[in-house]
Amino acid sequence: MDGHPFDAKHTFMTNYFTDIEKFANMDETYVEPKTEEYKPREHLRAWLADPQGRDQYGIYRGNDVEIHWHGKPSQREQAYKHSEWTDLYISWSPQGTYMTTLHRQGVQLWGGPSWQLQQRFAHPYVKLLDFSPCEQYLVTWSNEPIVVPEGALQGPRYFSPIDEGNHIAVWDIKSGNMLRTFPAAQAEGEEPGSKKQLQWPAFKWSPDDKFVARVTPGQQISVYELPSMGLQAKKSIKIEGVVDFEWCPLGDKDREDAEKEAKAGAKTTRKLKENMLVYWTPEVANQPARVTLMNFPSRSILRQKNLFNVSECKLYWQNQGDFLCVKVDRHTKTKKTLFCNLEIFRVREKDYPVEVVELKDTVLEFSWEPKGERFAIVFSNDPNLGNPGPGITIKTDVSFFQLHRQKGDFRLLRNLPGRTSNTIRWSPRGRFVLLATVGSSTKSELEFWDLDFNTEDVGRKENVKDEWGSSIQHLGTADHYGVTDAEWDPSGRYLATHASAWRHTLENGYAIWDFKGQELEKHILDRFKQFLWRPRPKTLLTKEQQKQIRKNLREYSRAFDEEDAAEESNVSAELIAHRKRLVDEWNAWRLRCREELGEERRKKGGKVDGEEGPREETKEEIEVWVEELIEQVEEEVVE
Repeated sequence: MDGHPFDAKHTFMTNYFTDIEKFANMDETYVEPKTEEYKPREHLRAWLADPQGRDQYGIYRGNDVEIHWHGKPSQREQAYKHSEWTDLYISWSPQGTYMTTLHRQGVQLWGGPSWQLQQRFAHPYVKLLDFSPCEQYLVTWSNEPIVVPEGALQGPRYFSPIDEGNHIAVWDIKSGNMLRTFPAAQAEGEEPGSKKQLQWPAFKWSPDDKFVARVTPGQQISVYELPSMGLQAKKSIKIEGVVDFEWCPLGDKDREDAEKEAKAGAKTTRKLKENMLVYWTPEVANQPARVTLMNFPSRSILRQKNLFNVSECKLYWQNQGDFLCVKVDRHTKTKKTLFCNLEIFRVREKDYPVEVVELKDTVLEFSWEPKGERFAIVFSNDPNLGNPGPGITIKTDVSFFQLHRQKGDFRLLRNLPGRTSNTIRWSPRGRFVLLATVGSSTKSELEFWDLDFNTEDVGRKENVKDEWGSSIQHLGTADHYGVTDAEWDPSGRYLATHASAWRHTLENGYAIWDFKGQELEKHILDRFKQFLWRPRPKTLLTKEQQKQIRKNLREYSRAFDEEDAAEESNVSAELIAHRKRLVDEWNAWRLRCREELGEERRKKGGKVDGEEGPREETKEEIEVWVEELIEQVEEEVVE
């Protein structure tokens, strides 16, 4: 009710009793504050200025956390190591600015070249965390309800008595202040304290960090404004039966337009593009299931699609916000058979047209190509799919689809039958994709594919007749026993696979591969838990600058080739110098030994090589063996 307007001239205001007590008991004696000495802070993105352009990754093994530089063999080195750095696990912020560690007392953020403590958030027994996309805010969750003991520290960075009993907290990263706390999510009809699995993240961020929202299943979507954390328009979006929702990502063009409009300020009359979200509601009585696109904060409905015989829906945005795929698990009228439809919304086109891709099998995995018009799916009709036993690997198929520009629909590019793959990992730059069998005790295959193999030949591109799907090429197959996850580096040139001790204890460690599937390095490490590439922020180059770089790529490549050749020659020169030093040491030792030997011979009057001296007489020794009978005794034996 705080700030509730009664009318144009009267507003209802509230105050906490704790604030009244604090101000009533405040000491009125003025104490001049001490002037703190200015200390320059380290640049939190200093790693981006690495002259060799290397990426970093972090590993968590046993009680040790290590940060490594990755590059060519001569460039790989350890950047930092810290023991007992975290109690649970480590996490990078979305743009790689901070390394996050979790402790019994709360969360700590580290950064800069010397990895100094940058911020801490006092949320005891914290278990989960989630950053906003622009790294301005942080959400933490603990399974233990917040308790504020008597005499605890008070202030904007700490919990107050009104936060007791809550589990989720929202923090401002730069100031370290706690913005608001919430109870754990509770579905309609669910009893308080029930042990239903938590859905994380509990809050979902808009791509510009202006809003954060949570769904109350079956009732509403509550959207909060930042940094006040008050309900937008002071009311939630009431949606009967709502199950889930997702914010539409901002594309590169959207970001550029927003930056231009922000620079123009009051001069522009163009209306800013609103955020968009999608939500779905299940079938209720005679009403069909429904998928709805909504603008926010205007809350205007952009498009609705009715669905029938729906068991479950999953929402997948393409990372540029160009397409939305709703994976609809449907059942027959008898509800004995499940199959899948892909409802694809073309968001950039007028009236948001929807295309349906019908599949007869169950889709296990769906993934859009980053910045592309293709997607990959893993599907299966294996009878063991519903209840796989120990040691049984599900047989799957993998298919690639692409938007056909002339026809205006998504069509099958290629189908890969008879696989065991259950995981799809696209390169962040698109084009390259990994198909992996993860979490199986019998299979651990890695397949590397290139979806633009034939179109890379720039000189012959005009002369090559590109048939539909002919550009897909298998680059290589590898194996990493016991693999539990795979992750591409930010450049899209390298892939890391790892086997975590949190899942099993057989050959834990990690391996790094190039995009063709060739193994570059492998490390078997006991008690290995985590491998995380350090993310990179959005590029500062404009599209024109990027096009100029692509145009002059051969010149840049020539410079890099010269650097590689110089490095190889330097390595060769060092090796030759090392060998020469060893030979010189050997010759010096040999000369010293000859001098010592000659000195000894001179003392005995002998001859040294290269000197005249008395000739030694040759002597011949003859040994003669003589046998002599000393005594002979004869004995008789009487039986």
